[in-house]
Amino acid sequence: MVIRPRLLPLALPLSFLVAVAGAPARAADPAPVEVEEATLATLQQAMASGRTTSRAVVQAHLDRIARLDAPLRSIVELNPDALSIADGLDRERWDGRVRGPLHGIPVVLKDNVSTGDRMETTAGSLALAGNHAPRDAFLVERLRAAGAVILGKANLSEWANIRSTHSSSGWSARGGQTRNPYALDRSPCGSSSGTATAVAASLAVVGVGTETDGSIVCPSGATGLVGLKPTVGLVSRSGIVPISMSQDTAGPMARTVADAAILLGALTGVDPADPATGRSAGKAPADYTRFLDPDGLRGARIGVVRKKVYGESPPADRIFDAAVAEMRRQGAVIVDPADIPHLGEYDDAELEVLLHELKAGLDAFLPRWAPGARVQSLAEVIAFDEAHAAEEMPYFGQELFVKAQAKGPLTTPAYRKALARCGRLSRQEGLDKAFARNRLDALVAPTGGPAWTIDLVNGDHFSPGSSTPAAVAGYPSITVPAGLAFGLPVGVSFIGKPWSEGALLRLAYAFEQATRARRTPAFRPTADLSGR
Repeated sequence: MVIRPRLLPLALPLSFLVAVAGAPARAADPAPVEVEEATLATLQQAMASGRTTSRAVVQAHLDRIARLDAPLRSIVELNPDALSIADGLDRERWDGRVRGPLHGIPVVLKDNVSTGDRMETTAGSLALAGNHAPRDAFLVERLRAAGAVILGKANLSEWANIRSTHSSSGWSARGGQTRNPYALDRSPCGSSSGTATAVAASLAVVGVGTETDGSIVCPSGATGLVGLKPTVGLVSRSGIVPISMSQDTAGPMARTVADAAILLGALTGVDPADPATGRSAGKAPADYTRFLDPDGLRGARIGVVRKKVYGESPPADRIFDAAVAEMRRQGAVIVDPADIPHLGEYDDAELEVLLHELKAGLDAFLPRWAPGARVQSLAEVIAFDEAHAAEEMPYFGQELFVKAQAKGPLTTPAYRKALARCGRLSRQEGLDKAFARNRLDALVAPTGGPAWTIDLVNGDHFSPGSSTPAAVAGYPSITVPAGLAFGLPVGVSFIGKPWSEGALLRLAYAFEQATRARRTPAFRPTADLSGR
């Protein structure tokens, strides 16, 4: 049976959550905690009232992981200190100190985010097995300061899906194949696949993913989540296994827009170790929940992207058209079409940039963040994979790694030319022109089609998606559940101007509240072919 989630009609303001959560109530014998589809607001209210504790909330998620994750393979490691951390946060609450709406809340991290604790950071590769980072990534420091409990590391497409053109999203040598909780034979998309599956299945309240091109929005769309890819520079990348200094970012993945907004606020901050974050100074509100307006679509000028992202998936097209119609009913001014110039014309240049930046980034990252690992460069990773091919490459190879290793430094003319082409066609002559031509507040496009069947022989077979323009430009985008096709989630993405995360959250929240499209996953063995 498919159950409609219990969404709050309105998000509670951050200040209200903190005030209520600060009541020093002690739960001597907390009642069992219902964590399926639980929101940050409901859990904070339960802890504030004394009906439960952070320890009980964490334990309930650990129990759920033990009960449900074996076929999903979304979690590769649990934090052995999670319960003791929760105990400390409970003592703080009882003493009258509550750090905010993440206080005592279990969060999962993609396994390319470094943690300076007893957990490993491996990017899914056996080459980094046993690697313990010397310190927390900056965003992990921010989460701990906000009172979050790092519950564990989530599986991912190994090396964030940059190793092979024939990879299967969600597969890593460390974690195996992650599966979609809506249909276990379907892909969760990549590369933040484990984070997506874990949050969709309520194995954690919220999670952190990373994106270079599509790796937050695609898995979020495929598993019925809200996924926000921020403007590059809003969230620090230091301590995250890199692909591209020009496109990489981390971002929130959640079951509701309100929870994504809260998590985003905790992740942001200027980090001296990541110069890109200097551009965010003064542009990151302390409280993103202030943008959550159920009437937020009224009067907004939204352009509809159709060229190259529409027409290849009839189920996704049907859901997208219904979503646009609902936006119009909610008072949005719809400009249809409002296509993005030059879409598809810089794909080769993007790959050229990514391969150059991968080599430079990984060679710099490994000695600094994995000093005890057996590999200290991309060349050594390639050699390790060749020596352990049966474990590392049973289904697909590492041809992109090999191509990256052959690239020169970041002063190479080919790299500089490709980088300039990407910037010009994705920004000035691409998204900027699309926004200015029709005075748009945002663009909307299908996030992608319904999830495809997992295929370890041939690799992924994506339907057309809309992630690339915002990814290459470094602009923000957010995907929101829009409906189901044969029991499989389909999302729509709002794409915005730089630093417009608040505006995108406003649009996404209004759409979410108007449609209530998210459904709880049913863990079916395959798609529901009994109806559309």
